[in-house]
Amino acid sequence: MASELRIVSLIASATEIVAALGFGEQLVGRSHECDFPADVLPLPACSEPRIDVNGSSREIDDRVKDALRDAVSVYRVHANMLEELRPTHIITQTQCEVCAVSLKDVEQAVCEMVSSRPQIVSLAPMGLTDVWDDIRRVAQALGAPERGEALVTSLQQRLATVASRANGTTSQPTIACIEWIAPLMCAGNWVPGLVAIAGGRDGVGQPVVHSPYISFEQLAAADPEIIAVMPCGFDIPRTRVEMAALANEPAWQSLRAVQTGKVFLTDGNQYFNRPGPRLVESAEILGELLHPDVFAPRHSGTGWTAWNARSVPVAASDRDAAQRQ
Repeated sequence: MASELRIVSLIASATEIVAALGFGEQLVGRSHECDFPADVLPLPACSEPRIDVNGSSREIDDRVKDALRDAVSVYRVHANMLEELRPTHIITQTQCEVCAVSLKDVEQAVCEMVSSRPQIVSLAPMGLTDVWDDIRRVAQALGAPERGEALVTSLQQRLATVASRANGTTSQPTIACIEWIAPLMCAGNWVPGLVAIAGGRDGVGQPVVHSPYISFEQLAAADPEIIAVMPCGFDIPRTRVEMAALANEPAWQSLRAVQTGKVFLTDGNQYFNRPGPRLVESAEILGELLHPDVFAPRHSGTGWTAWNARSVPVAASDRDAAQRQ
């Protein structure tokens, strides 16, 4: 059956799930954000953002809110490309209309198709349990439920290894995981569960709920021992540029994590923001930040880096140049 499959994945985490299940060669299309594994890059992109994704965190947030206020989807699905690719399966999501192409976008595009009648597989991850269920759902839809069970078991075993190492420590440091910088948002959904596995206590986030906006005063009141910045869709260099919005807060320098040099920038785009197989690496990254005496810095420089509290924030006028590099 695998040779007959023609899969289009319109969410980066689902692309990683499909590949991890052993169906990478049956992928025929992807979203504009799908970039891992590297084999998917030559595939045609079947979506694009309707808004300008360049600019500051604040500017992007304003554009997203304007689009949603006008009942306009943040993303566009290329129905003509889907028609050309003739997929047997299209994978999308209902978890967040801001993060990726949504189910309604896909349904609208499929309605415009004439010759292809693909099965739409919609994922809805909120917590780790949902991620496991989504993996099973994809595997079932692709006719290989046993592969789904095997992958889930493997990922759970790897996370159990992380938890076992973390449980051997004597402390549970508090951490704030920042999912958006301006306006400020803390990471919810599966991230607090990863924090617990890695031997920490989430000071601001709540598990299995959408990531909420918080005030800087809430962050200051929590005063976590560690701050991990993981903006949705941003890599480390872009996050570093955006840190000016936090560092310019009057009370920033008084935060315990800042004073002790325990503010870290992570690649949220590649790890924490994608509810798929690499959540295991995300837990490992948290372990390295929370318990550096136990976890070797295997992901240092790629998954995370320390932020220099004494550095001068990048001026807004320099932002465009930094993003082009």
